[in-house]
Amino acid sequence: MEMHQLRYVVAVARAGNFSRAAEQCHVSQPSLSQQIQKLEEELDQRLFDRMKRAVKLTPEGDAFLPHALRILEEADAAKREATDARHLLRGTLAFGALPTIAPYLLPEALAKFIEKFPGVQIMVEEDTTARLLARAHRYEIDFALASEPIQDDRFEVRELFAEELLLALPPGHPLTRKHAMSVNDLENERLIVMKEGHCLGDQVLRFCDRRNVRPNISFRSAQLETIQALIRSGLGISLIPVMASRSKRADRLVYRSLPSPKPMRKIVAVWPKQRPPGRAASEFLKMVSSRFEKLRC
Repeated sequence: MEMHQLRYVVAVARAGNFSRAAEQCHVSQPSLSQQIQKLEEELDQRLFDRMKRAVKLTPEGDAFLPHALRILEEADAAKREATDARHLLRGTLAFGALPTIAPYLLPEALAKFIEKFPGVQIMVEEDTTARLLARAHRYEIDFALASEPIQDDRFEVRELFAEELLLALPPGHPLTRKHAMSVNDLENERLIVMKEGHCLGDQVLRFCDRRNVRPNISFRSAQLETIQALIRSGLGISLIPVMASRSKRADRLVYRSLPSPKPMRKIVAVWPKQRPPGRAASEFLKMVSSRFEKLRC
């Protein structure tokens, strides 16, 4: 039994097709098929049922696959440890971040990381929590920067920091003249929130619901900057994370804190339990936390 045979089995199981699996593994289809057949002969078990247009794991293949994945992960972990021992002179760091986090925390943190570890190649993906977790589960990224709650016991969740959600108002709005804000001030206001699938929108609506506030949802957007622009135009109000309120494009808006218990969100790093982050990821997460401390000041 050889490592490349295990990789081929995993690739075919995921692709459901020998041709696509061979393409992903950068080998010819006959070579891949031959190696899997050789492994099946060694095991004296068929791992796949071959059909005209697809292949499917046999019961024996279903039992074999988790062990193959664990072996491959252990081998990858050994490689990561070897890279770490070279003081990050080279290596890769792949991670994902929510669109409500990436533009405010990542640029400076990435610049500092690259300055300190110029040999590490970095790949960053922006997407929703659900899609980032799916990629992390497939080991396509090392971790995801997301926001709680993360309700999936396949993942380890580490809190990095918590931040307040501030009430964002257009200049001249009647609420800007109030010295003390109340949650009831949101009642019947036009509220602009992130579109469905974005956790910040869900967090804002949950906050309102828990306090029996019924604002009118006037707009939904996938971008915080669009929401801020709509507020500037007097089209509504919203709850905006502190980090976004400190951005250069957040000027000309008025931000107010709501009374305790204040609306908050927790920013977390998430990774599969079977694949803890290596040194590169740990170093970068320290820089992300440091960046937020500067934004909060």
